[in-house]
Amino acid sequence: MLPKKKFIKIQVEQKLKEETEAIFRNIGLTTTEAIRLFLDQVRLHGSLPFQVEIKSQYSKNDDLLLPNEKRQAAIDSVYDD
Repeated sequence: MLPKKKFIKIQVEQKLKEETEAIFRNIGLTTTEAIRLFLDQVRLHGSLPFQVEIKSQYSKNDDLLLPNEKRQAAIDSVYDD
């Protein structure tokens, strides 16, 4: 007897769907196959199968995110002659 299957229904922007479908087509996958592959990898790894990073819009000003004492030292170093 075949295992029961469940449906996953998601909504995505049309542009995202079209762009990713083209990529999947180029590597010989359907969107459904790619999603199944992703879910299998999550199960295998016990987490996301890739690193997730959040890029700060202030990434060029990383010293602003330092603790107070280090931030003050960074500010002071600008004024040191």
